[in-house]
Amino acid sequence: MRAFFPATFDAAVRQKARWMTGIALAGWDRTGWARPQALADHWMRMRDRRAPLSMVVLAAAYVGLTAWVLTFLVHAMVPAAQGWPAMPVVWLAGANIGLLVWRLGMRMAFTARIYGLAEAFWSLPRFVVGNVISLIAAPRAVVRYIAMLRGAALVWDKTRHEFPDLRSSGG
Repeated sequence: MRAFFPATFDAAVRQKARWMTGIALAGWDRTGWARPQALADHWMRMRDRRAPLSMVVLAAAYVGLTAWVLTFLVHAMVPAAQGWPAMPVVWLAGANIGLLVWRLGMRMAFTARIYGLAEAFWSLPRFVVGNVISLIAAPRAVVRYIAMLRGAALVWDKTRHEFPDLRSSGG
């Protein structure tokens, strides 16, 4: 399936919030869970509903990364700040950085394979922008969902899309 995301930051946040509200949150209490033995159904529902939990983990990761960088800066610049973090913390941070580099490398490799090298390099800033959009959209989705649970009419906040002319690009 080919999908087109909105062109403006605000529209992208609105659309992502709408998806989180409808699929992850409202979908949860509207359809519930399947019978206990329906593992494929559970897998698909968990995949659809992972957005709110992913945003908590993502926010914690960005806070942790910021704290990690500040810690190293303080230790490097302030002579009175003695000692470095414990070795397990250093190993854990190294493993996480390694996995992030691997994930970004795979993203670039797959993007390059389909769209070319230039788009592969653009996939890195898109990764960060996509995370920022998701982090901003998550609280908006939760607020709308809570309002819906309290009886307010759900506003779907439809976004406008600019569809490219695929005939001229060969797609």
